[in-house]
Amino acid sequence: MAHLFRALAERKADDAALIDDRGETTWGAYNARVNRLIGALRNAGLEAGDTISIFAGNSREYFEVMGACAHGGWIYVPVNWHFTADELAYVVDNSDSIAIVADQQFIDVALRGTKGLELKAKIAIGGATGDFQDYETFMHEAEPTEPENESFGGPMFYTSGTTGRPKGVRSSTFQSGAPVEAMEFVGTALGEMLKLPPDGVSLLCGPVYHSAQWAWSFLPMLRGSRVVMRQRFDPAETLRIIDEYQVTNSHMVPTQFHRFLRLDAAERESFDGSSLAAIWHGAAPCPPEVKKQMIEWWGPHIYEYYGSTEGSIVTTVDSEEWLTRPGTVGKPMPTVEVMILGEDGSPCATGEEGQIYVKSLMGADFEYYKEPDKTAEAHLEPGVFTFGDIGYLDADGYLYMSDRKIDMIISGGVNIYPAEIEAVLVGHPAVHDAAVFGIPNEEFGEEIKAAVEVTPGLESSEKLAEDLIAHCREHLAGFKAPRSIDFVDELPRHPTGKLFKRILRDPYWPSDRKI
Repeated sequence: MAHLFRALAERKADDAALIDDRGETTWGAYNARVNRLIGALRNAGLEAGDTISIFAGNSREYFEVMGACAHGGWIYVPVNWHFTADELAYVVDNSDSIAIVADQQFIDVALRGTKGLELKAKIAIGGATGDFQDYETFMHEAEPTEPENESFGGPMFYTSGTTGRPKGVRSSTFQSGAPVEAMEFVGTALGEMLKLPPDGVSLLCGPVYHSAQWAWSFLPMLRGSRVVMRQRFDPAETLRIIDEYQVTNSHMVPTQFHRFLRLDAAERESFDGSSLAAIWHGAAPCPPEVKKQMIEWWGPHIYEYYGSTEGSIVTTVDSEEWLTRPGTVGKPMPTVEVMILGEDGSPCATGEEGQIYVKSLMGADFEYYKEPDKTAEAHLEPGVFTFGDIGYLDADGYLYMSDRKIDMIISGGVNIYPAEIEAVLVGHPAVHDAAVFGIPNEEFGEEIKAAVEVTPGLESSEKLAEDLIAHCREHLAGFKAPRSIDFVDELPRHPTGKLFKRILRDPYWPSDRKI
């Protein structure tokens, strides 16, 4: 049996391990299917150290692929399912993937995005299409016997960057080829630090291609946690799922909190929620009033963290601590040291704002795949890195955020970098220059706005704004398209070419907002 699930498959073989919109898979069946998939991928020519892209929605099959990779020594790349064919092709090629698993709802994009790429296996969940093999047929060509020569494999997440293309984040924690027990250690340690009960029930109500959603679903599974998942978030259905399956833990974003609070009184009052042990949120700032209302409703089970795909979890704060220190993102985890440094690199005094740097006390680090310059820019020295955020530490060691990555937009918990959108806009013949930035949105935190200089000789109009938004949707995932466009006579640029986005952005934000 696959090492990570051997004891679980023996101890609770007939209990449900995975539940999605279409059904459930028991621990015994999950283990057997993971074993089959390991054999099938090896039969297709994949060797330890190779990379597989996954272009699929939240599903039991997704967790089977991740389980197989964790034992076969393969790196897997969870690809954003909103990506266009061009964006998918870039990630598959850049990551050096030699296989891809896609599902039927995205198969048209997968077919276009992998056309002409040299891959050893193209596998489709839900049936063969074009040159993609059927997932079930592919898997059942192998036996469910215990695989030999198991070795550690893990994820490489892609995060957007200011260069306009996603960057692969290679964590030293998830290097392929190590003993499989390394993943077991990570799952156990994280579960204990984040108060996730062993043999609990994890709710996956966000995209598993996001590193946080992965960490709060796949890693608890290693400790025996059942995973209940949905691809689309519906607040009323989520409340019913929590009670029906006795969910103990989940990762959510502030946008979801907003939607819970907007439910009518009857739907809210029907919610029991007594099974909840830990609901974590991060990825975007949560308005204090929203968080207070959630704590009042769900009790002191709301936890917050600060971190990133690159540096994992840096600080945490529970409900009681946060209520006494509103706005804090918590104290550093015992595995990291947080430093606040001024522009000259010297340590800042208590309460003084500076750039946040993180040092892993466990020796963990990261690199941007094939991007040595970007990796160097993020590091003060080996093992000491920054996400580009500004903040300060109070006298008790609690971290507060006072600014975020330059120009980054966080909408509904998703990081969006304007440079990629600006590059698409200036590719339109009617655009002379463009700037993209975030403005307030009550539900999502921020929404995307563009300021555009029209090509000399042309005129701005509502029709042109609509055409430009449609142009972005044609070339980018839909969530990256501007919601609105302002036309300006001239963008505020320095003679060197530097754009002063603050001049464009500040009028939309409260005067006390530091950004």
